[in-house]
Amino acid sequence: MHSPGLEAIAARVELPVMRRLLSQMEGRHGSLRAGRGMDLLDMADYKPGDDVKDIDWLVSARAGRPVVKRFEATANVQVVLVVDIGRSMGALAPSGETKEEVALAACETVAWLSTMRGDQVGLVAGDSGRVRQVPARSGKSHAELLLRRISEDIDLASPSSDVARLLERALAATRRRSLVVLVTDGTSPEPVHEDLVKRLTVRHEMIVMSVTDADPTSLPRGTEVIDVDAGPLPDFVTADAELAAQAREAAADRKGQVSRMLGRRGVIQVEVDAVADVPRALVRALERGSRVR
Repeated sequence: MHSPGLEAIAARVELPVMRRLLSQMEGRHGSLRAGRGMDLLDMADYKPGDDVKDIDWLVSARAGRPVVKRFEATANVQVVLVVDIGRSMGALAPSGETKEEVALAACETVAWLSTMRGDQVGLVAGDSGRVRQVPARSGKSHAELLLRRISEDIDLASPSSDVARLLERALAATRRRSLVVLVTDGTSPEPVHEDLVKRLTVRHEMIVMSVTDADPTSLPRGTEVIDVDAGPLPDFVTADAELAAQAREAAADRKGQVSRMLGRRGVIQVEVDAVADVPRALVRALERGSRVR
């Protein structure tokens, strides 16, 4: 596994892709800043285009005209990395790399973008047995500390994943409107957690970066296939064409349910299956998100 670090991004990502990423992230930041900051700035007469939710009805009644509250704009943005470190993230991705390596590349990319803009980055990472939370701060050294923490925590000996637990913690801990980036696999968050996703997207922008699982039925015959939860799979599961087709169909159905649920909640979805594909996959997803806003 490579050593996580922001310098690796600049070394392996082409400059035009980096510029497009920064441009697209600026668009997401604009939508966050369009909301209100934490501090009340002043009161002003209502003008067409102002948000009616900002009208102070008591002051308006005294003044005899609509008056709105104006809030101080936030100069930078808070980004919260929510990272699934359950043992399933130690499995293989289609590229032959571990899903852990691809997930770390996804986290590196987001951390690099945030550092380039001077934004604060926080972390909520965990599984069914533990949750690590690091408050959001700015700076390269802080971002690299978060990457090291993620790298240390993911391994095949980890407990199983619990993405709902991570999202609950992020929701409870993140008061300021933020960009929440969930890094997990293609079957999370589960459709039964749609209400939790809804509550998150009411308060925050959300991106889900899903790391794809390798298809065990596509591996060369005779390859020992080990499920990280169930152990070695019997040969007939992968060798039988009909069973293999059913397994692929079931996996596609699970991913489809997750994708449709996230789509209903306006979540930007990024599917990645290799370290090298992370920046371009993020660019494509952000561009799609910009078109549907």
